[in-house]
Amino acid sequence: MLAALGLRRGEVAGLRWADVDLHERQLSVVRQRTTAGYEVHEGPPKSKASRRELALDKHTVRVLRQHRERQQERRTRRLGTGMVCHSSGYVFTGPGGLPLHPGYLTQRLRLLISRAGLPPIRLHDLRHGAASPAQSAAVDIKTVQHQLGHSNIRLTVDVYTTVLPPAARKAAEATATYLIAAGKPGAEIKRQIELTRDTDHQDETAKTTPRQEPDSNRMKACRQRKVKQRRKATRCRTYRTAKPN
Repeated sequence: MLAALGLRRGEVAGLRWADVDLHERQLSVVRQRTTAGYEVHEGPPKSKASRRELALDKHTVRVLRQHRERQQERRTRRLGTGMVCHSSGYVFTGPGGLPLHPGYLTQRLRLLISRAGLPPIRLHDLRHGAASPAQSAAVDIKTVQHQLGHSNIRLTVDVYTTVLPPAARKAAEATATYLIAAGKPGAEIKRQIELTRDTDHQDETAKTTPRQEPDSNRMKACRQRKVKQRRKATRCRTYRTAKPN
């Protein structure tokens, strides 16, 4: 849950089954359990943006179903043997059914890392690590911001995401493919030929298309012809009048 969804430690510790809908494949982040010293305080999420609805993938839903079945079987077994087992309603509980102390999650991961011989990884690093795989999987950055519960998208981009090697290699291959295709012999000549063909086609179309003068130009030309005709008629009358018998 920490590595896949990027939940905070307190959000995981405070998650209840009532906030998880396995049928609709979503969960609601509405509370968190934080610590002051060793004392646990339960309250609303860190900020308004931290109160959010998250979609669950099929694999996570399957794991949660199995976890709930084991939790119910353990509770039935403990009650059958006369042992105390609380029905607290929390998703992650100890053997007695009570919610886990947030500090236990940190200590448990540290122990697992040591046993596996891996480099030191903090619990909060899992939250940071959830952003980059989502971005590499072509998830838009706004969705990643909502998933992490950030109020500022700059925090998501500048602090929580990084370019992973597979994404970097993919970008390098895409850039090289583009440059090689653009640099092939004759590519620029072909482009110029295509541009010339388009220009010639436009010129040919313009020649074959009859030119139509605007209505205003035709009216002006008509008036000029009428003026010339009247002037010519006036000159002819004046010549006949002035000619001697």
